[in-house]
Amino acid sequence: MTFRLAPSILSADFARLGDEVRAVIAAGADVIHFDVMDNHFVPNLTIGPMVCEALRPHSKRADGSKIPIDVHLMAKPVDRIVPDFAKAGADIISFHPEASDHVDRTLGLIREHGCKAGLVFNPATSLSYLDYVMDKVDLILIMSVNPGFGGQKFIPSAMTKLAAAKKRIAVEVARSGREIWLEVDGGVKTDNIADIARAGADTFVAGSAIFGRSDYLATINAMRSELAKVRA
Repeated sequence: MTFRLAPSILSADFARLGDEVRAVIAAGADVIHFDVMDNHFVPNLTIGPMVCEALRPHSKRADGSKIPIDVHLMAKPVDRIVPDFAKAGADIISFHPEASDHVDRTLGLIREHGCKAGLVFNPATSLSYLDYVMDKVDLILIMSVNPGFGGQKFIPSAMTKLAAAKKRIAVEVARSGREIWLEVDGGVKTDNIADIARAGADTFVAGSAIFGRSDYLATINAMRSELAKVRA
């Protein structure tokens, strides 16, 4: 299994986002997680397509290869802003099923604009939304906190939901051969990341656990060391 670390810029220094993105990439980040909140669907207001576009040139490794920008839309309705984020340079766009009147249509819209499509599940949201759209999903994001703010504690029931999502993914991969990421967001830290991986996650969003530390490289290396134990 390939494990990916996705620092969330929600916890970065917003006065110097370009520097922060370059710093976590230099420290070994695999993905940049971009949280979009509209102060309606969730009780917070963050950033939009213009910031995504501004960060796209910074989202590269030293060799010039591109780091994926993973946009998590906590906004309703979502269809209006999907094209804006695709144009701004998003590689993955995920949304909550509660924020779309037609989940299948929104997934199709994201993919039509050249991005991978993800579906996001809050702690109390059923995975049953996946029943008829697994063929259009490239990523499943399990929220292990209630969305809206960084720095929250991991909700243990997310482990059960991760395991259930992993089973659904295994069935679809066996059927189609497609790659589907299983991402987790909320309360991910060095001391619990291995257990979360054992539950099935392969992509880990970490905000304050990385940006709240002075040494990004040491923190990311520590997380990778914990994940190496899962492989072993």
